[in-house]
Amino acid sequence: MALILRTHPRAAVRPPLLRGDVPGLLLAGAGVVAALAVHRVVPAVPKLTAAVVLGIAAAHLPGLRALVRGAARPGLSTAARRLMRLGIVLLGLALSADDVLGLGWATVVMVLGVVAATFAGTCWLGRRLGLPGDQPLLVATGYSICGASAIGAVSQAAGSEEEDVAASVALVTLCGTLAIAVLPLLHHPLGLDDAGFGRWVGASVHDVGQVVATAQSGGPAALREAVLVKVMRVALLAPLVAGVGLAARRARAGALAAGAPARPGAGRRPPVLPLFVAGFLLMIALRSTGAVPPGALTLAQDARELLLAAALFALGSAVHLPSLLRTGGRLAALGLASWVVVAGVSYAGVLLTS
Repeated sequence: MALILRTHPRAAVRPPLLRGDVPGLLLAGAGVVAALAVHRVVPAVPKLTAAVVLGIAAAHLPGLRALVRGAARPGLSTAARRLMRLGIVLLGLALSADDVLGLGWATVVMVLGVVAATFAGTCWLGRRLGLPGDQPLLVATGYSICGASAIGAVSQAAGSEEEDVAASVALVTLCGTLAIAVLPLLHHPLGLDDAGFGRWVGASVHDVGQVVATAQSGGPAALREAVLVKVMRVALLAPLVAGVGLAARRARAGALAAGAPARPGAGRRPPVLPLFVAGFLLMIALRSTGAVPPGALTLAQDARELLLAAALFALGSAVHLPSLLRTGGRLAALGLASWVVVAGVSYAGVLLTS
């Protein structure tokens, strides 16, 4: 390491912002503005969903494709990593210990069962289908916890490739968006009252915005139950990321001990608890004290959505559709199977706890 520092004194530590990042960060900002405009015109489309779709479109439009793949790429990669981390930290202010405890032990056990079954089943099936890289892990995370935000958090701890992250975000976003239209149609045929429908939505839909958009069709009682159950799922993000970080440390140590060739940055073990997850937990503790004024919470929520929208636009811009189509059948099969699992297990859980 000392030799590296002497030979490349400027490459050892990357400054927080390089001049080469500016084009990509400006493009991500423009993507956020466009996503907000789409949401304003079509309120049923969540801002984060619009941001991902616009990022994918930017990567394939003839007028922007060269910029996305060239001058803007460093800044987009910075947005995908660092802005995602800041957004996840602020997500902690949406949670409090009282929210989780107020759910009751039966609901807590139900949510734990849904998350465990969805995560384990999706990981297993993804490996059986031969999906590359960290795609099974990331898709399992998105379906079982909280969509694109969870994928971003786990990918940071696991050191996942940007292409795997982008493909997983695209799949989870697509399925979560479809849930907004499909689940309300099943509200009454499945024999659920408004509160039960809300708990089913909170336990089975991926992204927080998608949960709100889906549950509001069932009225205020459905929306309240959906948000509370979703809060519990989001709270499981921290232990999951810590577990992935620990597994990554062990895998990297084992590879180095076996004499595997070192990749860039392989000499540094990933932390068991990444700094941004520690910040996420700190924000939950801060919110639980009741000391944060409502105005600050609203400001934090707005900032979180802007940061996550920029990060998801950047991730969407990394999607290469021809490459995605080569594994599209297997990826779509995994998404459909995981969707059936999370919806079925959560429905059974709601029936058992009602």
